Amino acid sequence: MAIISLLSDFGLKDPYVAEMKAVILSVCPEARIVDISHEIEKFDIRIGAFVLASAAPFFPKGTAHVAVVDPGVGTKRRPILVVTERAFYVGPDNGLLMLAAQRLGISHVYHVTNRKFLLSRISKTFHGRDIFAPTAAYLFEGHAPSEFGSEIDDYVVPRFAKPSLSRSVLFGEVLYIDDFGNVITNVSVKELEKICIKNGDILRIKLKEDMISLKLCTAYGEVKAKQPMAIIGSHGFLEISVNQGNAARRFEVEVREPVEVSLS
Repeated sequence: MAIISLLSDFGLKDPYVAEMKAVILSVCPEARIVDISHEIEKFDIRIGAFVLASAAPFFPKGTAHVAVVDPGVGTKRRPILVVTERAFYVGPDNGLLMLAAQRLGISHVYHVTNRKFLLSRISKTFHGRDIFAPTAAYLFEGHAPSEFGSEIDDYVVPRFAKPSLSRSVLFGEVLYIDDFGNVITNVSVKELEKICIKNGDILRIKLKEDMISLKLCTAYGEVKAKQPMAIIGSHGFLEISVNQGNAARRFEVEVREPVEVSLS
């Protein structure tokens, strides 16, 4: 089954999303196209990466994910095709794909250069339509990923894609703040396991210059209303939350700010 997801910062007012879908269907008429989101904040690679990484694991095996948050379009940044154990990712080599791809296990990354699989005229401003969309579509027409270009190993992995560990302290950052005010970090369950953190433990979390102690809970209702807590959210990342409140407002935290996590 040819399933292709789309994510972008294009919005829905302009014809850009429809043009990408038209190219996909022209190459692969049987494709099922699923919109993850087209309301990513303009040019915000970090938020696009988080939304893609959150949604991608729930798609069927073999899905091709096309993501376009691409402030460097038309420059020397490369179009890439990432092959993982469960899915394909197509988009710019600017870090957008890596948070999702790393979680599923990267097998190969190819620099997309084979003009056979691209539109005949490539715009300097719309690689989503002219390069990424047809690449994803041709994958389902029986073409091996290696046909699209040479394999590379120097692809961009942004700092937010992987926290660092030093002396039992995880150094991460705020990846996203949702509409409930939950402060979602880039620290995953796997990173917490490296320093033997489990549910019920008390965590020492540094936000800005403040050091706070929070219990790692399994549900918001484990603390009283308006009380802060730590929790593993539905997408597998550590969150700082306030039960029936707004953690971002309470702790005056913004996206990109550093976070340090250790066992109390």
